[in-house]
Amino acid sequence: MGKIIAIANQKGGVGKTTTSVNLAASLGVLEKKVLLIDADPQANATSGLGIDVESVEVGTYQLLEHTNKAEDAIVKTSSPNLDLIPAHIDLVAIEIELVDKEAREYMLKKAISHLKDVYDYILIDCAPSLGLLTLNALTSADSVIIPIQCEYFALEGLGKLLNTIKSVQKIHNKDLDIEGLLLTMFDSRLRLSNQVVEEVQKHFSEMVFETIIQRNVRLSEAPSYGESIINYDAASKGATNYLSLAQELITKNNS
Repeated sequence: MGKIIAIANQKGGVGKTTTSVNLAASLGVLEKKVLLIDADPQANATSGLGIDVESVEVGTYQLLEHTNKAEDAIVKTSSPNLDLIPAHIDLVAIEIELVDKEAREYMLKKAISHLKDVYDYILIDCAPSLGLLTLNALTSADSVIIPIQCEYFALEGLGKLLNTIKSVQKIHNKDLDIEGLLLTMFDSRLRLSNQVVEEVQKHFSEMVFETIIQRNVRLSEAPSYGESIINYDAASKGATNYLSLAQELITKNNS
């Protein structure tokens, strides 16, 4: 039985999509069967895996509308063992279109829960908001990974997100767990980066992943080539970090 993990934080620019794409690719390289669902209208995870966003005819939008089955939307990527359900800009409209539908928070869950028999891990790249799209992701997920950048306003908004997760647990999905907080964009030369790490580890000790994602030029270059860091530069610091995170996740879920 596979596991569905949402990667969420309503703050933009914290490394959500970078984490979604590269963790998915790393799990694939470690011989897990992985599906990445792009649930962000910006569709960066889709283009970051080399899929032309304009050419997407069936994707997350059709899944949420229940006009197509999940199987119709799945595309193979060039990354080993990694499939993708792509997004398109039309996903922007979904929040308005679902608003008066019954059980609107469960649309994604209904569409994908049977895929847990097919994949080891299903990762959902969430939009940088706490709207209906993210709510659908959290309702369908078993757990959530929260990326936190090692910068000044790192913890701002975290309380809000944790409250949202609490209310999702209460109302929609009592089994939702926090998989872990992931520190991203770490620069060991900066005192601030080190302070943020200390602060987060002090407040959330057990919840924080041991792996820390360091700032890495190759990591930010990879998406413009439509490749994960594993395909783009397997020897880079970024690739090493994400492989280590994937291994930590596998170990944690096997213990």
